[in-house]
Amino acid sequence: MIEIKKHSGIYTLTVMQQLPIKLLEAWKFFSSPKNLTLITPKHMGFQITSCEQENMYAGQMITYKISPFPRIKINWVTEITHVDDKLFFVDEQRFGPYSLWHHEHHFKENENGVLMTDRVSYKIPFGFLGGIAQSLFVKRQLMEIFNYRIIALKEMFGE
Repeated sequence: MIEIKKHSGIYTLTVMQQLPIKLLEAWKFFSSPKNLTLITPKHMGFQITSCEQENMYAGQMITYKISPFPRIKINWVTEITHVDDKLFFVDEQRFGPYSLWHHEHHFKENENGVLMTDRVSYKIPFGFLGGIAQSLFVKRQLMEIFNYRIIALKEMFGE
């Protein structure tokens, strides 16, 4: 399930996916920044440029290059701001394409494995023009990225 809602000038994208794996396996996969490359569409040119740590921690800064459009590379810096082992973690943009990027990753073990919920609150710069960009391509691109993740995770872990 993927949905985007607008409120108070920001957008919140929510994605829920059931994974047929144990909580520890889910946590080990998602808490390793290097695995982001495996669940990001290839055409985005996603590349981690900072020193790759095996596991994330609160205060960790991660730098990337990403290509939202053909032949356009941008730098993106996020900080892991909160970590509650095997329950959730949060990354926030410090420098990049958004005015606000706050991405929560939640994990809840259940009888079918793990229910993973991503909640991204974001704001696009440039006021009215940012709203037009949201309508024309930002929303579509985010939906595409998270749909790709859903498919990639099904291929890796099953349904």
